[in-house]
Amino acid sequence: MIELPVIPANQVQQQRRPSWLRVKLPVGKEYAHVRGLVDEHKLHTICESGNCPNMGECWGAGTATFMILGNICTRSCSFCAVATGRPLAVDLDEPNRVANSIKLMNVKHAVITSVDRDDLKDGGSTIWAETIRAVRRESPGTTMETLIPDFKGIWDNLYRVCEERPEVVSHNIETVKRLTREVRIQAKYDRSLEVLKRISEFGLRTKSGIMLGLGETEEDVLETMQDLADAGVHILTLGQYLQPSKTHHPVLDWIHPDQFAKYKEAGMEMGFRYVESGPLVRSSYHAEKHLFDLPR
Repeated sequence: MIELPVIPANQVQQQRRPSWLRVKLPVGKEYAHVRGLVDEHKLHTICESGNCPNMGECWGAGTATFMILGNICTRSCSFCAVATGRPLAVDLDEPNRVANSIKLMNVKHAVITSVDRDDLKDGGSTIWAETIRAVRRESPGTTMETLIPDFKGIWDNLYRVCEERPEVVSHNIETVKRLTREVRIQAKYDRSLEVLKRISEFGLRTKSGIMLGLGETEEDVLETMQDLADAGVHILTLGQYLQPSKTHHPVLDWIHPDQFAKYKEAGMEMGFRYVESGPLVRSSYHAEKHLFDLPR
């Protein structure tokens, strides 16, 4: 692969974001409608908690990614804007509220994610399963992607979600193997690969994502992509990391769109069924495109 230009690390903080990272401000009637529903039903969305740059586009289209199990995470990953601390007690009515809002919004394809709940014996998997069932009960025509944590490698908790058979099950590897200890302090690279392998072996559409610009090399990225392909991942997303605050991991490189295009080409050659690769791509971006028929 041809080496394409990135902005060197020592220049990143002195330069404004490249032109290819400009996003539109959230406006419009549909955005206001979704904004109102999220506020009225006291829902947590990763769109807000994660400072997603595509919130205006997605909410403007009447869609959102819902975050369950509260908005306080038990982990402290250096890239993530979600608050870290001691979570509140589990809200047993949350599955019903999420399902009701998805029904009110007439969502055709819902993406659901969660914080890590290492404080819970079941890792939050019971609420996960109940949420999937509630959405199916209220909106039987709605398809779902579930972006799940690693459940600390407790496989009974993972299978509790898999047994509900959402249309896509996603778990993000987030970064390359070499940077995992630095970027995902309480996570393990091999454990995430095992999670994905088990999801794939369960016969479910399996998805993962990588952030770029954290200091990884092209060799690092290709190695991780190959590891994901070997684990049976069907869908891969690659996007530019954006630093949520000065206390988070710095952006070390702005990756050029042409480089993202080359990663997409490499991914398709590795055997991924779908690769979404671009500066503004996030794991749930254009998620409805990732529904395809897998051979049974």
